[in-house]
Amino acid sequence: MLLILVRCYTITSTMGASIFQKLGSLSFLIMSVVFVSSSKCVASATVSTDEVGALLQWKTSLQDPQSLLTSWSAQHFPNATSPTSWSAQHFPNDTSPCTWFAISCNNAKSVTTINLTKSGLQGTLHEFSFSSFPNLEHFDLSMNSIFSTIPPEINQLSKLVYLDLSDNMLNGSIPASFGNLSSLAYLNLGRNFLTSSVPLEMGNLPELVELYLNTNKLTGQLPQTFGNLRKLKVLYMFENIFVGSIPLEIGKLASLSNLSLHTNNFSGSIPDSICDLRHLTALKLHRNNLSGPIPENIGSLKSLVVLNVCENKLSGPIPMSIGNLSKLKVLYIRDNKLSGSIPQVIGDLMSLTVIRVARNNLTGHLPHNLCKCGVLASFTANGNRLIGRMPESLRNCTTLNRVRLDGNQFTGNISEDFGEYPNLDYINLSDNNFYGEISEKWGKSLQLTDLEIAGNNITGSIPPEFGNLTQLHVLNLSSNHLVGKIPLGLGKLTFLERLILNDNQLSGAIPQELGSLTDLEFLDLSKNNLSQSIPSSLGNLVKLHHLNLSNNELSHGTPTKLGQLKQLSVLDLSHNFLSQEIPKEFCNLESLLTLNLSHNNLSGIVPQTFADLRGLEFVDISYNRLWGPIPENKAFQEAPIEALQGNQGLCGNATGLPPCTKNPGKKKHSSNIGYKVVCLVIAPVVGVLILVFCGIYITYRRKKNCQKTDEEDLHPKEFELRSMSIFEGKLLYEEIAKATEDFDDAYCIGKGGTGSVYKAKLPSDDVVAIKKLHSTQCDGERSFEKEFLNEVMALTEIRHRNIVKFYGSCSHPRHSLLVYEYLERGSLFSILCNEEAAKELDWSKRVNIIKGVAHGLSYMHSDVSPPIVHRDITSKNILLDAEYEACISDFGSAKLLQLGATNWTAVAGTFGYVAPGNITHPNVKYESINDFIT
Repeated sequence: MLLILVRCYTITSTMGASIFQKLGSLSFLIMSVVFVSSSKCVASATVSTDEVGALLQWKTSLQDPQSLLTSWSAQHFPNATSPTSWSAQHFPNDTSPCTWFAISCNNAKSVTTINLTKSGLQGTLHEFSFSSFPNLEHFDLSMNSIFSTIPPEINQLSKLVYLDLSDNMLNGSIPASFGNLSSLAYLNLGRNFLTSSVPLEMGNLPELVELYLNTNKLTGQLPQTFGNLRKLKVLYMFENIFVGSIPLEIGKLASLSNLSLHTNNFSGSIPDSICDLRHLTALKLHRNNLSGPIPENIGSLKSLVVLNVCENKLSGPIPMSIGNLSKLKVLYIRDNKLSGSIPQVIGDLMSLTVIRVARNNLTGHLPHNLCKCGVLASFTANGNRLIGRMPESLRNCTTLNRVRLDGNQFTGNISEDFGEYPNLDYINLSDNNFYGEISEKWGKSLQLTDLEIAGNNITGSIPPEFGNLTQLHVLNLSSNHLVGKIPLGLGKLTFLERLILNDNQLSGAIPQELGSLTDLEFLDLSKNNLSQSIPSSLGNLVKLHHLNLSNNELSHGTPTKLGQLKQLSVLDLSHNFLSQEIPKEFCNLESLLTLNLSHNNLSGIVPQTFADLRGLEFVDISYNRLWGPIPENKAFQEAPIEALQGNQGLCGNATGLPPCTKNPGKKKHSSNIGYKVVCLVIAPVVGVLILVFCGIYITYRRKKNCQKTDEEDLHPKEFELRSMSIFEGKLLYEEIAKATEDFDDAYCIGKGGTGSVYKAKLPSDDVVAIKKLHSTQCDGERSFEKEFLNEVMALTEIRHRNIVKFYGSCSHPRHSLLVYEYLERGSLFSILCNEEAAKELDWSKRVNIIKGVAHGLSYMHSDVSPPIVHRDITSKNILLDAEYEACISDFGSAKLLQLGATNWTAVAGTFGYVAPGNITHPNVKYESINDFIT
């Protein structure tokens, strides 16, 4: 420029002073431009350094657990030593945050974007200097943990276009100063804890296109000023506490495409002005208190794709104009008070995939062309008064995945009116008048999770193909006329949660296979003709909370394994032919609320441990053969006499029952002096005679035993219990066989190399474990006899808290039996193999088990004469009682050592558990106890 001026000066030097005056003016203009430009640069640098200080100041108030703000640092600015000194004068002029995480700038290096979404930040906005960011256009803090209130100074972001503070923990009210953000196009304050009403000033945002205030606690009415938001396309106000009517001004939002006001307390009618929103694609007004009819001109919303007005109080007919909604895909009008019929024009909506008209007052037939378009996926019309047969178009609608028609008056043959639906996930046809048999084609809907056809007139049997529906969670075929047996294949439906087959004519046994349905929560097989015993496998259904087997022909005893159902709240076994006693294990049903055992053949006394069932509310044990005192439980003591009557001799503190008689007291000293004198004289004499007799008998037995051969010892001629701590006299083999139903597998609780173990309740009410050796004869010689004799000899010599208590033995032509104390928790091996049970076995319990085994072995080795070596210590031979106290069992391989001699033994025991070393002697102090803490 100066060069040009010099040349101009040379060329025009003779032109006079006027030229110089013009050149002077031009020079002034140039100087002015240079000065202004330099001033802007200085201002820009000042803004940039102000933003650095403001960001660093805000950072100090935030928690940054993900360390995403490490690039926000003042380490390169030596003059800024502390937050209080972070101002423009301490930073070089070229300082800029534009390279920092989540920051973007314009060409002048001024911040235009702060995007910290999903950064895990915790803090407030009160330390954020809004005035320091005059060029900020995009501010996103969504999905963090920003709390406290929104500062009103936010209106100082005068150029703000995009603001997203959603998914935080903001509270308080929405500042009225938002109305000053005249450039704002996007505002999202959703999913916070904002309260109070929406300020009227929110209607002063002329550029606003999307507004999200959903999922807060906002109250009051919707501001009428919202009618000024002419550019608004999305308005989300759902999940708040808004009241009043929807303002008529809503119809002025000509650009609106998505209106969601659902889940509030709006009342009044749907304003007709909504039908002026010609660009509307989604109208969601559900879950309010709206009343009156659906606007007749709803069909003018030609762009509508989703219409949801369900769960209101709308009345009147479905408008015929709804047939004009050619783009409609989803129609939700369920749970209202709509009346009349479903318009035939709905069948002309070629895009319709979901129809929900359930629980209204609709009548008439279904549209004949309901699935003409072939895209219908979901149709629910339950809870109306619809009649007639299914339209043919529905039978051929293979796209269906959800159908609910329950609670109507439909008729027709179920095997003819319904087709094959490969995508079907849910179908409920309950409480109609369908008849015919269930076709095997239902077994081809492999995606089914819910199949309910209860309360109809269905005949025939349950198709075995139902066993293919492995995704099924609910099967309800109750209240029909089904016959035949329950298919064994139902045991493959391992996802099943509810199985309801009651009120039919099913017969045969309850399949053991149902015990594999470990997710089952509700089982009702009542009011059928089911017979035989209740399978003990039902005790595996640990999630079961409702079990009803009443009104059948079930017999035999009640499985004790039902006592394992700790989630059970309802147990109804009434009106059967169950016998024997009420299992004591029922006292473990800690969640039980209702117990009905009435109208059976149960005998014995009611277990007094029922007193521990504190949550029990209702009980009925009437019409059995029970006797004795009722438990001290509120449900029993407050039960009406009708729930206790019809038994042999119940007594106790309940209305209508006689009090229980107490044991007579001891007679006074003065009442019978002569009797006491006789006792004082006779008792010593009798005692001496008994001692003499015992001495003679013992001498005789020893002499007799010395004369017996080993062969005779191995074949006792009759069954007598040795070590008779709980028995009196002889216990017949037949009594054990009867208690185990001839050693039925249902009573088997374990199997080993030499025999099987059964659980049995004896006539004395004692629960014992019976070990039955696998065989008594083999090629004319008795097998396992050595193990049998070893165990008898070992266990009759020892008594210790950590050694299983031995009650007796039996040598019978069919089986050799050993009778032990029954320990509730079974073997250590079985607990360690069960993941859930093993979790209960914490370190303190495991150490206690090891100590118990060590104490038992030490007793056998050191405190018994002759010493006993077990030779087969394994986790399978360690049994645990209810308190996880360990007891050593299975002495079939045991050896009694000879004192004063060296004892050699062959290798014995279970493979993998053999004790270290094969030489044993009287002072041996150890056996192998490995694998205890696996």
